[in-house]
Amino acid sequence: MYFENTGLENIEVDVTLLEYAMNQQGLKKEGQWDYERVTYDRKFIVREGTYYLRVFAYAIDGDIDANEATVRVLKPMIGKHYYPHGVEYGEDEHFPDHLLKTCAELLAAVKKEVAEFEIKA
Repeated sequence: MYFENTGLENIEVDVTLLEYAMNQQGLKKEGQWDYERVTYDRKFIVREGTYYLRVFAYAIDGDIDANEATVRVLKPMIGKHYYPHGVEYGEDEHFPDHLLKTCAELLAAVKKEVAEFEIKA
């Protein structure tokens, strides 16, 4: 399921600033990056199951591997993990309201952090 109107989709930002903002909210890239793409994840284990909040971005200029890139952020999404098959993002999945609220708050905090840094720079 996509999160709409977060203010993050389609922003262009320095990858090091995005990394800092994501890490502040517990979203980590772990090994999910290459020269052109990066994915930030936060895992939630709640009563209803295991879920992942994911934020994807891709380089529009520079090299993510060298931390010298400007990236465009795509729509954040949430998926439910099913063992052993992986994460399902379908609209027919049920996502608990409390989890959606938490994710929306985290994304708003990331957006605020990015905006504050851009203003200071």
